[in-house]
Amino acid sequence: MNNAEALIGLRHTCDPADMEQPIFTTRAHVFQIDPSTKKNWVPGSKQAVTVSYFYDSTRNSYRIISVDGTKVIINSTITPNMNFTKTSQKFGQWADSRANTVFGLGFASEQQLAKFAEKFLEVKEAAKLAREKSQEKMETSSQQSQESGRETPSGNQASSFNGTDDEKISIGPENEALKSEAEQSRKCELELEALTESNARLQEALEEQKISAENWRSRVTQSQAEENQLRNQISELELQCKEVNLEKERNVQLTLRIQQLESDLQDKQQELENLCKQAEIIPQLMAECENLTAKLQAAELKSQDLSEKLKLLQGEIDGSQHKHKNMKTELKKFMDVLDGKIDELHEVRQGISKLGIDN
Repeated sequence: MNNAEALIGLRHTCDPADMEQPIFTTRAHVFQIDPSTKKNWVPGSKQAVTVSYFYDSTRNSYRIISVDGTKVIINSTITPNMNFTKTSQKFGQWADSRANTVFGLGFASEQQLAKFAEKFLEVKEAAKLAREKSQEKMETSSQQSQESGRETPSGNQASSFNGTDDEKISIGPENEALKSEAEQSRKCELELEALTESNARLQEALEEQKISAENWRSRVTQSQAEENQLRNQISELELQCKEVNLEKERNVQLTLRIQQLESDLQDKQQELENLCKQAEIIPQLMAECENLTAKLQAAELKSQDLSEKLKLLQGEIDGSQHKHKNMKTELKKFMDVLDGKIDELHEVRQGISKLGIDN
């Protein structure tokens, strides 16, 4: 059935004279199986659309219909041989042999999927009961036609031999009614054969769906295994990242330590350079110290000479009082000068001794 015919059917449902009415409505994402691969799903709508069960009281049939704007996405008549299969927590599917496709519905929650599946079973049982009733009617009508066909020829023969022309004319319409009943019986048998063929096709489609479901389950299992592997790899990468971060922190600490050591090394090198400069001055200080020592020795010799002269002068003083008095003042002056010189010599000696200790 194309979109135009389906839209016409939907317009009939809106007509008050038509008895087809919605009995259950929900919203879901609609998919159809790819006819080329029979494996991949092709989305029928970009967003969730309304999916409804319709009941036709005149035909005693049930349909699942979904329309996206002016486009008919689903127009599937439910038969007793159909099965709705839950392939995941929020996804279900069924095969329609008349449309030669498989429909899939993705729901927003598990509860919506469960309600749709329950309604599908309910409608399926109602369609089964309706078919059984129609088959019983066809069987009774066929039996009645067969019985009337068996009884009618003898009556017709008797009337042809014994009846009048008026009786022959009255029997004609009964034969036409029997012929119409036989034709209807034949039509019913053809419809029964078509339903049998449809049932076989549905069984084949169901088997294909079972195989497809098994394939999907294996793919899901494989994807779950791959997901677990990816999770393990992610955990390993996270551990490696933690280790890398620790190494980075250690490198930063080592870099700071190296910088500190380099600064300490520069300070030590500066101190060493200062010491080297001071070591260059030491020979000069030693030479000055030797000069001062020589001067001290010379001063000591002079001091000894002066002491001897002092003794001579003391003898001369003892020998001559007069000269002593005259020279006393000069001697005091000389002694003061000598004391200053001696003090200077002592200070020089102390300075030399200190320099020697420092060296």
